[in-house]
Amino acid sequence: MAAHIIMKILIVLTSHSELGDTGKQTGFWVEEFAAPYYELADAGAEITLASPKGGQPPIDPSSELPAAQTEFTRRFDQDAPLQQKLAHTLKLSEVKAADFDAVFYPGGHGPMWDLVKDRDSIGLIEAFQQQEKPMALVCHAPCALLNVKLADGDPLVKGRNVTGFSDTEEAAVKLTKVVPFLLEDELNKAGGHYSKGPDWGVYVQTDGLLITGQNPASSAAAAKALLKLVKDRAARESR
Repeated sequence: MAAHIIMKILIVLTSHSELGDTGKQTGFWVEEFAAPYYELADAGAEITLASPKGGQPPIDPSSELPAAQTEFTRRFDQDAPLQQKLAHTLKLSEVKAADFDAVFYPGGHGPMWDLVKDRDSIGLIEAFQQQEKPMALVCHAPCALLNVKLADGDPLVKGRNVTGFSDTEEAAVKLTKVVPFLLEDELNKAGGHYSKGPDWGVYVQTDGLLITGQNPASSAAAAKALLKLVKDRAARESR
């Protein structure tokens, strides 16, 4: 009988709370954290949370509005232990890819200001890539890939099938002039093969060990895709 394998998964959240110069707040999108967290935890994963500054990552207030609620966000609202865990994320500088089987990056607009250029995040993704471990990033979080390079100096996304929050979705939330860049455009400029599904629908791209999801609705599906890669890898290694 095969030994039970404990999957160790890292979730990386933004520490950025200002929505450009609008005077409004941003952060991470609750569903994009809660859906993957419960998909992974319910499958038996041991989950560690980290952010650039550590401590409580900012929550995007828009993701707490009634229209943004799902079964996962409602579960999170009742989950005091998880809320406590979230209030004490580790600093990104304290975590190492070697300690985990995979990593998941939830979106929200916050990552466009910090994770896109955070040296610890870039180094972490490069290490996950070198160690051939699965990575999943949803909505705006694929921006964290934009400055990641392979050993040969090429952008990690070059030639890869990727998705992320689309230009049309950004236009729909009226933030095209607020965000520092448009994610779809930048993924294309970096050489990625960007594609998308219908606005607000579930759309996930898996290219090797890299998983990207288009929007909040794609979070659970991206987590399921990540679980499959982690389990497949564990099964291969246990043979």
